[in-house]
Amino acid sequence: MRLLVRNRVKDFASWKQVFDADADRAARAGLTLLDIWRDADDPNEVFFMLAVESKARAQAFMADPASAESGERSGVIDGDAHFLQDSESW
Repeated sequence: MRLLVRNRVKDFASWKQVFDADADRAARAGLTLLDIWRDADDPNEVFFMLAVESKARAQAFMADPASAESGERSGVIDGDAHFLQDSESW
């Protein structure tokens, strides 16, 4: 399973610093960063793909108040997340 996330942020460099600092906590939740992109026309629109070991653990990570705090501290304006399954899982 994969998790595709979009964040619109105030400042990419500030967001990235907090995102990187939170990597160990994400890894403990079974999330592995696969790739990260910035919108070609808006560098503060960020997309990233994570490998997910457990949907329940990933949802708990996202619901954790520490995640909300990280988002606030990093300058996330808004965002959305989508759990995706590859065609072999259908």
